[in-house]
Amino acid sequence: MTLPLERWPYLPTLMRLGLALALGLLIGVERERRGKESGLRTFAFAALLGGIGGLLGEAYALVSLILLGVLVVFLNVQTLRDNQGTELTTSAALLVTGFAGVLCGQGHTLTPSAIAVATLALLAWKKPLAGFSVGLSEVELRSAILLAILAIVVYPALPEGAVDPWGIIEPRAVWVTVILIAGLGFANYVLWKLYGSRGVEMTGFLGGLINSSVAVSELALRARETVGQLREVAYRGMLLAMAAMVIRNALLLALLAPGALQSAALAFILMLAVCAGLAFLRRRGAPDARPDTTPALRFKSPFSLLSALKFGLLLLIIQVASILAQLALGQVGVYGVSLLGGLFSSASAVAAAATLGQHGAITAGTAGICAVIASLASVGINLPLVISAGDRALTKRMLWSVGLIGAVGAAGVLLQAAVWPVISALVRST
Repeated sequence: MTLPLERWPYLPTLMRLGLALALGLLIGVERERRGKESGLRTFAFAALLGGIGGLLGEAYALVSLILLGVLVVFLNVQTLRDNQGTELTTSAALLVTGFAGVLCGQGHTLTPSAIAVATLALLAWKKPLAGFSVGLSEVELRSAILLAILAIVVYPALPEGAVDPWGIIEPRAVWVTVILIAGLGFANYVLWKLYGSRGVEMTGFLGGLINSSVAVSELALRARETVGQLREVAYRGMLLAMAAMVIRNALLLALLAPGALQSAALAFILMLAVCAGLAFLRRRGAPDARPDTTPALRFKSPFSLLSALKFGLLLLIIQVASILAQLALGQVGVYGVSLLGGLFSSASAVAAAATLGQHGAITAGTAGICAVIASLASVGINLPLVISAGDRALTKRMLWSVGLIGAVGAAGVLLQAAVWPVISALVRST
């Protein structure tokens, strides 16, 4: 092989090698802090080696990776001689860094950067990931495996397009939504297991991402069991649980029907602002709870085959009911179905409205308003749960808080419906 005789443009070449060096240094800093033999300079050289190979061509990129593999072998031989065991994690990180450098040399930017950030996260989060894996139960492990099976095995076997004469039921579209909701729920459950014990507010927020009603009910019970000692922090946790529900529903709408989000954005923003604002004001005016008073909420893994089938069935019921209600009562009927669906599961109601809006069964504006109505219904259903806990002071606070959240949500929908056409007309005229 002979070196290419091309004249490389200076600035693009410098940017490629600079990115490779920066990514290598980024990963190397973490290894250096851990006191590893292969640290800052080693990872920087590994990334540069890959970057140079990527610049020279595929053959040289392969040679650079082979040389990096030889370096990894020498590294492990040396640590074995020193009776320190093998450096498998560092070796794998070195090889990944070399591949990222090759991509940088070939002109890629986003992909090697994402690889470097993911590698850094895996290295830096060693203890939380190890603690989570050790504490993972058999049920939770089976849930993760089942989720993968439903996404990889079941989805391709489902028929494409609608299977009914009216074009309402599309098995693949429904199943994608089921997998999305299940995946988000399981990811939120993982976050709750990792970080939910660090404070009532954190517990409430992460619990709200999984199921806001369960989080609110559990916090209300803890406030009653402690005879009001946890009332302040439980109230803040409830507000943050509802804020998390709003964030989750807005994310679902953005993923499933981005066009519908513009008719609901202002309402979601106002609801989120009120929840966060009330929680912040109460935090400034009340003492913090002791770390040992953080309540242990009783969440189970939110994903199983039965729950997936139930959610899919509920999603289909809401979709069919929305279409029938629209035919019988117009938009009012669709809004009524979203209200009822939000009382049982706001996520399923939002997903159903978003799916119908994406496929043109209802307008994007209607889908957005349905999402807001389902979210407001989910906020409202929390009030009876707090009342059942029997804490009058907490019930009074939640009563006016829920009323305020509902008022700003409704005002956001009405305001956006009135203002958005004017803004769109101004934009078109300019």
